[in-house]
Amino acid sequence: MHFGLTDLIDPRLLPLVDASRAFYAKRVAGRSPSSGAELRSVRADAPAPAPSQPPAVEEVVVSGGLRVPLRIHAPVGRAATGVYLEIHGGGFYMGSAAGSDVRNRRLADALGVAVVSVDYRLAPEHPWPAAPDDCEAAALWLVEHAADRFGTTKLSIGGFSAGATLAMTTLLRLRDRGMFAIDSAVLQFGTYDLSAQTPAGRLIADEYFLDAYAGAASDRTHPDLSPIYADLTDLPPILMVVGDADILLQDNLAMAARLSASGVDVDLRIYPDSPHGFTGHPTPMARAAHDDMQMWLNGHRRETAGGGRHQ
Repeated sequence: MHFGLTDLIDPRLLPLVDASRAFYAKRVAGRSPSSGAELRSVRADAPAPAPSQPPAVEEVVVSGGLRVPLRIHAPVGRAATGVYLEIHGGGFYMGSAAGSDVRNRRLADALGVAVVSVDYRLAPEHPWPAAPDDCEAAALWLVEHAADRFGTTKLSIGGFSAGATLAMTTLLRLRDRGMFAIDSAVLQFGTYDLSAQTPAGRLIADEYFLDAYAGAASDRTHPDLSPIYADLTDLPPILMVVGDADILLQDNLAMAARLSASGVDVDLRIYPDSPHGFTGHPTPMARAAHDDMQMWLNGHRRETAGGGRHQ
């Protein structure tokens, strides 16, 4: 068995490499805020998110004693065949559900699903466990209300960067409650070791977002903070998407290996010449990744409709 990157990259993606290289050669790489003051400046200068058409429905739901804002994109002109709980990225300290509106509208239209995005509380004003508390509350609300609200009980979850971390945490929290209503997950280049103790985690040990999100936590290896340390058994099928130029590649490889060793059906897709966040960039490689994610979700929704894995 071979685990070199060339063995893990689908050859059909190789013709897209030149276009990716050309795009990134002209693009100035972004840099994460390195302090609270810099974070506030970046937030203040951030442009307003692009609106979707039709616009999202904004709603505040109550679950587990928490009030959580959601943005909902329902398919137009047809009944939803499932619900996708989307968790936005931004290092746990930036971003918003509105920033995913355009992508979520496209997903709702392409798959015929309702996409529900969580506006979780941001660090450092609201450090861990505020964000996973909000995401868990949104998931619990969907488990209880999806059938009545959307006419379906087929639930999936996904996230982008920090959102992937929170999606994994949400799956683990539901599993620990004995709840298995979510049948599939799509995780795009998440951060799974926030303790900076594994070799992969040490690559980002100096990032400010770790301190902002962890706050006063005494043990950053706590599985709710760093899912790489969790018991990963009895989770639904998971698609993992990451670029081979992502600083989080090793973290994702380690998580994929642990998931597989725990008996989880994990599908790891690695995209060549692609940095962190590449699925948010206007490249043929990003379009290929989005097509892959949609095909994978479609396939797993059909499998669930024919007889789900969970009770």
